[in-house]
Parts: sequence; C-alpha cells; structure tokens
Amino acid sequence: MAFKRKIYSKLLDWKNTTQGKKALLIEGARRIGKSTIAEEFARHEYRSYILIDFNDVSDAVINAFNNLLGDLDTFFMVLSTEYGVELFNRESLIIFDEVQRFPKARQSIKKLVKDGRYDYLETGSLISIQQNVKDITIPSEERAMDMHPMDFEEFCDALGESMLVKYIKNCFAKKIPLERGLHEKAMLIFKEYILVGGMPQSVAAFLEKRSFQRSDEEKRDILKLYRDDIMKIEDRYQSRVLAIFDQIPAFLSQHEKRIVFSEIQAGSYFAQYADTFFWLGNSRIVNECFNCTDPNVGLTLNEERAYIKCYMGDTGLLASHAFSENAMTENELYKQILNGKLNLNEGMLYENALAQMLRANGHKAFFYTHYNEEKHRNDIEIDFIITDNNKVNFKIFPIEVKSGKRYKYESLTRFCEKFRKRIGEAYIIHPKNFEIKDDGIICLPAYMAMCL
Repeated sequence: MAFKRKIYSKLLDWKNTTQGKKALLIEGARRIGKSTIAEEFARHEYRSYILIDFNDVSDAVINAFNNLLGDLDTFFMVLSTEYGVELFNRESLIIFDEVQRFPKARQSIKKLVKDGRYDYLETGSLISIQQNVKDITIPSEERAMDMHPMDFEEFCDALGESMLVKYIKNCFAKKIPLERGLHEKAMLIFKEYILVGGMPQSVAAFLEKRSFQRSDEEKRDILKLYRDDIMKIEDRYQSRVLAIFDQIPAFLSQHEKRIVFSEIQAGSYFAQYADTFFWLGNSRIVNECFNCTDPNVGLTLNEERAYIKCYMGDTGLLASHAFSENAMTENELYKQILNGKLNLNEGMLYENALAQMLRANGHKAFFYTHYNEEKHRNDIEIDFIITDNNKVNFKIFPIEVKSGKRYKYESLTRFCEKFRKRIGEAYIIHPKNFEIKDDGIICLPAYMAMCL
C-alpha cells in the first residue's frame, strides 16, 4: 500500500534546483519507507531508473564499482545490461538503496555526479557509523535529507482525513477551537495514531481491517529487526545499547522521564554511554532530548548532555515495546487508551508523540529543569523547549504535555516569569480543545501540535 509522503515535494525541489549537480542522500530509520518513496519518485519523475539494492546485489555490479569507475561508458553499460534498463542522458535516475552496505558506492558519487549524465539518489540508515565511513571520502557532491516515520498529518491522509487536517491548521492559524464534534473526532484519530504509529507497514496493517492487533504484529517484527541490528554492532558497546533500548519504556514511565545511569548499572555515568547514544541517535531508533541549562540564543551551546531523555523514534513502536504481546492483543488495553483511562502510561505516549511531531517538523528538542536549593527538589520542569531560529529576534517556546483533562502548570508559570523577555509563546498540549488562558498561555489539543 503506497501512502502520500510529504518528503516527495522535497525530492522534487532537489531535482529541479540542483539539476544533477548534487546527489541526494535520504537518511532514516529502518522500515520507514525510504526505498518505497525513492522508487515511487523515480517511476513518476524520470523516463527510466535503476534501483541497486546493496542488500542483494550481484557480483557483476560489485565488480563494476571496484574496477570500472575509470571507464564510465563500460560501467553504465554493465548496469544497464544487469538490470535490463535503458538509461537516457539527463532523464534517468540511479538509486543506491541501503548504500551503507557498500560504502565504496557512496564514495563513487563524486565521480558520477561530475560525469553529469544521470541523477543519483541514495538511501540508508546508520550512515555515519564509523565502520560505514572509515575507509571512504565523504563526497561533497552529496546533499543529506532526513526522513521520518509517517507524521500525524500523513496518518490522517492515509485515513482519508485530509480535509480535517486543513481545518485543524486553519483553526491553529486563527487561534480558535474546533467545532466540538470535529475536536472529538480529531482526538480519536490522534489516539489511534499513538497506538498504530507511523511505520508504513503498521499503518497498512491497521487500515486493512482496522485491526490494532495486526498493526502490533508488524511493529513487533520491526522491533525484532532493531534488536538484530544492535546485536551486530561492536562488542565494546553492544550491551549498553541494548540496555538503553530495552529500558526506554521504563524511563519514560517515570515522572522526570530522563535516563538515570545509576539505575542501569551502579556507578555508571554519561561518558560511558556516549557511543551508545550516538548509535541510537544515528540509527533514528530514538529521538534524543537534552537538558538546556540556560534557554537562550543557541540552545545547543547550553545543553547538558549528562541529562538526557530518550524517546522512541515512533510512538507506535513505543506502545508495542512498552506492553507485552498478550496485553496488546487484549481489546481492553486499547479501550483504556482510546478512552483516556491509562493514566501514567498514557502520559508517556503523549509526550513521546510530541517529541516525534517536533522532530518531524525539524526541531531539535530540549528540556529544562531548575533545582531549588532551599526546597531540595526541582521546582521547574519543562517538557520541551523549541526555538524559532530567528537570529535577529530570537525567541524560545516552552511546552508542557498533559495527558489528563485536569492538571496544574506551576512549572510553566515559573518558567515564563523567569525568562519572560526570551519567550515567544508558551504552550500546554492537552486532550481538550484550543484555549488561551488568562495569563496568555496557549493550550493546544494534542493533534494541533503538528502545527508547531
């Protein structure tokens, strides 16, 4: 089942603006649809294309990369013959699928782009892991683009609800609530989204018979694939990656949600896990969120990497990762989530979904905590901080996530008082309709977070 993906328009922009002078590398987690969108783009936008899958490539093709790059006429003749595809000057696309499996092909991009006959699209995961780049020169003729699991807007489109998305965006722009019935419908779809997630196989399985169980089966296959990938990495940090991966739901179930290294193993500290988070972040299995000690221009400059939250890259995967297979196949669990009665675990899913939505919109997320020496506890805890990236009039936007309809927000109030001059707008994400509080804090229904 093919889904409409927003990255397609970015691929078109690359094709029209670079005119063959840059190859495009699509990076992203396994099973998010990179190969599918690359081939769909090639099929519709080019006269012909070749897809070289480096998971299953012939000796003839490998030999061509190893020995024939000095004779490109012969090189292209071999590719054309091997795949049975005629190539046309400036009208054909060659796709290097899972290019991390054969780094030499990635290095060849420099020579191939300079030749200028065809366009080149690469897809891959774990692109920057040391063993995938240590023996090659990264081509400057390559432009990188991130791809994510299907976001909430794409999920709605797959459900045939594109008009609802337009209505939500219009209400956000006008700062008005949705009509009550449409708000309830949008919230139901959002809850379906946090259960199903944005992995295309999971969405397709769900849509086939509106079955959460079929969706869960697909997600567990993907989680097993991720574990298999972890088991292939270097022994020196394999166990640590696995330990973090396995405990993500446990950490997100806690109040603060950040990773406490001493709870993984006594005496542990962040420096011991640096390679771990690099691998998990680069694989796009997780979305990292670091503590920002002084929310100001350039949040990265003030990040405290020893304080980290680790969200799953896809909230649907988190749901299957957090609950046992038996629990997920019982309809009662789905009813609890859809009816908003899962309490703490529902808050974990809401917060993970927001991290996913922010990442899909290009934000690098941070959080903020302030320790009160007199009270001996944190008196300000802000779930997320994003920026508008304005270099002239820089503003920060604090976000608190509330999964219940009754809540307090003293932390957000204190944060706004402390950093008033730096704040553009302050948001609460909640299950209720759009509302602006008397103090100016904007309350967004969870589905409207896609507009941030």
